[in-house]
Amino acid sequence: MCICVDCRWVDRCQAYHAVERQHGAPHLAETPDLKPVDPRIHISVMDLPDAQVGVEWDVRACGSFECDPGRWLRLRPGQELPR
Repeated sequence: MCICVDCRWVDRCQAYHAVERQHGAPHLAETPDLKPVDPRIHISVMDLPDAQVGVEWDVRACGSFECDPGRWLRLRPGQELPR
């Protein structure tokens, strides 16, 4: 899972914005202003039915990460946590 969901900067982060774009998810912010330090994005390629290919993007490490458990959930109350 992406560590961004528990990061203080998730709604301001340009790296998370890119992950949202790759997943086709609505953005927390249209113009994020935080350029994170050394984000490490893990990309998984998966075989899907009907000869399709899926791609999963997750930030696994980041020099700007500041733990704020539940930050994403507070910004999107009532929505399911992204996977």
